[in-house]
Amino acid sequence: MCLFVEVNLISEPLVIFVCATTGQGDPPDNMKNFWRFIFRKNLPPTSLCQMDFAVLGLGDSSYAKFNFVAKKLHRRLLQLGGSALLPACLGDDQHELGPDAAIDPWLHDLWEKVLGLYPVPPDLGVIPPGVPLPSKFTLRFLPEAPKMCSEEQHVAGADPPGPPSEQQPFLAPMVTNQRVTSPSHFQDVRLIEFDITGSGLSFAAGDVVLIRPQNQASHVQQFCRVLGLDPDQYFTLLPREPGVPCPTQLPQPCSVRHLVSHYLDVASVPRRSFFELLACLSPHELEREKLLQFSAPQGQEELYSYCNRPRRTVLEVLCDFPHTAGAVPADYLLDLIPPIRPRAFSIASSLLAHPSRLQILVAVVHYQTRLKEPRRGLCSSWLASLDPGRGPVQVPLWVRPGSLTFPETPDTPVIMVGPGTGVAPFRAAVQERVARGQTGNFLFFGCRWRDQDFYWESEWLELERKGCLTLFTAFSREQERKVYVQHRLRELGPLVWELLDRRGAYFYLAGNAKGMPADVSEALTSVFQEEGGLSGPDAANYLARLQRMMRFQSETWA
Repeated sequence: MCLFVEVNLISEPLVIFVCATTGQGDPPDNMKNFWRFIFRKNLPPTSLCQMDFAVLGLGDSSYAKFNFVAKKLHRRLLQLGGSALLPACLGDDQHELGPDAAIDPWLHDLWEKVLGLYPVPPDLGVIPPGVPLPSKFTLRFLPEAPKMCSEEQHVAGADPPGPPSEQQPFLAPMVTNQRVTSPSHFQDVRLIEFDITGSGLSFAAGDVVLIRPQNQASHVQQFCRVLGLDPDQYFTLLPREPGVPCPTQLPQPCSVRHLVSHYLDVASVPRRSFFELLACLSPHELEREKLLQFSAPQGQEELYSYCNRPRRTVLEVLCDFPHTAGAVPADYLLDLIPPIRPRAFSIASSLLAHPSRLQILVAVVHYQTRLKEPRRGLCSSWLASLDPGRGPVQVPLWVRPGSLTFPETPDTPVIMVGPGTGVAPFRAAVQERVARGQTGNFLFFGCRWRDQDFYWESEWLELERKGCLTLFTAFSREQERKVYVQHRLRELGPLVWELLDRRGAYFYLAGNAKGMPADVSEALTSVFQEEGGLSGPDAANYLARLQRMMRFQSETWA
């Protein structure tokens, strides 16, 4: 949401709002100014009485505050006199068809409403189906490579004016890349340390580091081969429309190799819009027919089976449609393929314990689907492949506030529940709190086996010996009946209730979003009933009150 929208909103007759929800029900960063504006208390209730509106929310139902921003915005616009064309659309990433399952029928109804109110002028032609819009950029290829390597200059750059950011990341030297699970364990988990000396980076417990990975060299070569591109050819990028900025991550001029390895996310699972544009660009009748089928609303089940369920990548789809891939104009590459998104990792260390260092705990994603090639996480696999023992390694990164914030008062206890790699932010918190002399640190950690994936075992035990930490563990596979962190919470119900109800403790949860958060919440409400004597509804209200007061915070990921 830009300043233009804030200033002109009162005079707009029709506005469609598209908004995501982040963290603990927060608006995304690029919406925060607008959020403050629209919730100003001095706005009169008739501010938007001339405006028709619709709200499309993008959310994830594994989070407690699913599409909270869209719901709250819809209510606020009504309060200000706006007229809703439709109920808010609540797109859900967890649906097997993704947000499109909710968006498709909603869009159909929306266009009916909009065209009824604002018919297309008779002198305005409608772009027919199958005709692509002009590309956003043109690639002007150079006859020879530039004498100075623009990519090296771009990476080195000038000293950024402020702290590292997405536009100007810090190239952090990797110090160590150590596997912390036993060789026999099914999952490769790495503790990776970076040297951030002179970076200007500052962070606290609960903050996250963002890393933009690179594509595998073999994938870059394969992509260029399928599309008939010369990886060593250079180009300059020119926007078609004035005022459209070029991506800051790309140098000018840029090589095709750099574009594919550092920018185009050829390892991502393509969205429906990819198939729509690819169909428009296809000169091959049979391939175009199949692409149109995948991009049609009635073809979404088939697209899901072909693409989403087996996690087929952009590159693999292009290989399946070779005649189309070979005919894709280079100008459309940035429209067709999304940029590589930075990946966020909980920071697993405190500057108070490790000055000038930043550590992360990374589970290397590797799994099999019905496709022959195993699926690999782009960022985790790239990080795991880097070996600082063989020579200098630099990784572009920057930090941002996370969704977990910890109390600063010295005697407020904290209960931290972090199974698996979910324990990472709590290591930073424990280190920070111990360095500040804060007591009442209670950690519930869960993993499969004590001797295979018990991260930082010796560190926790030493802190416990010193009286700085109280540790509770759940090793799920070490007995016939599986034991998880939620079972330990129930067993220690009297302590949990005492800490929360009588000592004002804060409760934190981090880890995989599948099942575990709901199980932990259920265990807590059970404790509130058994130890606090609350009824079922009162126990649920008690938990909701903790969430409102920020005394129950979670950070989960799919």
